[in-house]
Amino acid sequence: MRFFIQDIMTKAERFRKVIEYFSRSNPVPETELRYRDPFGLLVAVMLSAQCTDRRVNMITPVLLKAFPDPASLAAATQEQVVTLIKSCSYPNNKAKNLIKMANMLIEKFGGKVPEEPELLQQLPGVGRKTANVVASVLFKKPVIAVDTHVFRVSVRLGLAVNAKTPLDVEHQLEEHIPPEMRHKAHHWLILHGRYICRARKPLCEKCGLTSICKYYKDKNKASR
Repeated sequence: MRFFIQDIMTKAERFRKVIEYFSRSNPVPETELRYRDPFGLLVAVMLSAQCTDRRVNMITPVLLKAFPDPASLAAATQEQVVTLIKSCSYPNNKAKNLIKMANMLIEKFGGKVPEEPELLQQLPGVGRKTANVVASVLFKKPVIAVDTHVFRVSVRLGLAVNAKTPLDVEHQLEEHIPPEMRHKAHHWLILHGRYICRARKPLCEKCGLTSICKYYKDKNKASR
């Protein structure tokens, strides 16, 4: 009978082991979105909704060369922006929101990207996940953005239990991850989900967390 550490592990111990593992294997995790300034990151994160970081990194250099700051983007037409971002998903909606976002940055925030997630969510096209990404990456705020990768990895590892929504996962992660570690945890879980714990055909043989992974345990039970 195969023994799994998780059989006798508390949730707090599970989080501790996950944090220890990633602290060793990826001590300085970073976003894969390329950007030069806060405005550039905000634009990139807005474009990344249902679009790969690789694709966004192909779009933003051209877009931000044409519209490098809130003032220039606010003055753009939707057609001008769509032409430059048409290779990403939902270009019409994203173009409209980017222009509205730039206008609000000027009118309400003096042309600067606000630091607090609650203020970021006031911007058109910026939901909770986008706001948390920007606040975490730029300002090291103690928040965790839950995308499909974070959701999947958290559930599979047993970090989130009976979670039905991204907010459920966010609350469970923040309950157990120290505030000073959350900006790192966000990247750890995204990158692990993107390259190892993939939605289809996860690379369990390359994962260092199989001994505590509920998904791996269940998969092995089913194969016996």
